Amino acid sequence: MNNIRLFALAYALALGLVTTLNYIPGLTDADGRVFGIFALDVYDDLLHFGSAAWAGIAAWLSTRACIVYFKVFGTLYLLDGLLGLATGSGYLDLAILVYGVQALPLQFKVLANFPHIALGGFAVFIGFVLARREA
Repeated sequence: MNNIRLFALAYALALGLVTTLNYIPGLTDADGRVFGIFALDVYDDLLHFGSAAWAGIAAWLSTRACIVYFKVFGTLYLLDGLLGLATGSGYLDLAILVYGVQALPLQFKVLANFPHIALGGFAVFIGFVLARREA
């Protein structure tokens, strides 16, 4: 198994863990926010689970499937995080349509969107840069 497939497996495990965060006692506050920041709902859990399953299936299938995963997933997640940083609402969970632009403190927007920016940005790097180096 090469590095790209190992990264896909790591993404599958990480996103699978994110799917469980709402259900681990002590990680949510009184308002149901994970770490006091993320308000995850069943829809978010399904998105994270679907992303984890996609990464796991890609890792199992082939390097090419992983490259497609990283290019598409990375682009979607990175743009979602950047939109969330700019507007306070992302599009993957349809928040931009439901809540519109939100006047949230910059620190909160950074903390809330950093995971998507980091995961998406690294996935874009894997799909578009590392994949070429490994070829």
